[in-house]
Amino acid sequence: MQIPQIQIRTQDAALSIDADMGKQRLEQPAATVDMEQIRPEQHFQTTKGRLEINQDRLWDALALGNNLQTMSKIYSMAADIALQGIARIVEKGDQMASIHLGGNPIAEMARDWKRTFPEYDFRGEASYDNIDIEYIPGELTIDTTPGRVDLNVQVNKPIHEYERGKLDIYMSQYPKVEIIPPQLDQLI
Repeated sequence: MQIPQIQIRTQDAALSIDADMGKQRLEQPAATVDMEQIRPEQHFQTTKGRLEINQDRLWDALALGNNLQTMSKIYSMAADIALQGIARIVEKGDQMASIHLGGNPIAEMARDWKRTFPEYDFRGEASYDNIDIEYIPGELTIDTTPGRVDLNVQVNKPIHEYERGKLDIYMSQYPKVEIIPPQLDQLI
């Protein structure tokens, strides 16, 4: 005898998921910078330099110097000049005394006569270095105030926008159980 069988058929559930990615926008604005520059300052103070030129020795060498010094030189040479004058007078007297020996001593003395007095040489020493030059430089004072840069930086917050994606979860197939009973053709 055959045993009747019950047929059971099942259908699994099927879930469907429809998902789209979310969108995100991230932006970082640049920082706000306020900058102030304070310039450095310099102050200069100067004094004038001095150039001193002393020409006293030059004028003295040209016999055009200070009268007091010139007269002092002449005074200090006076004794020697007087002795030289006496010697010259003696020499001319000797020439005149020898007039009987021949010659013309008066003409010779006239020829040697000079209007200048070389014994009165009261000039100073002549030199290429008779001018004294001295330069005294001026003073320079520099006051400096250093400059600087003042910064005021403000960091801006980032801008963040997020748009959620789509997520749909649905049943694309429902579960089911089908039970099929056997066909019974027999009578009991």
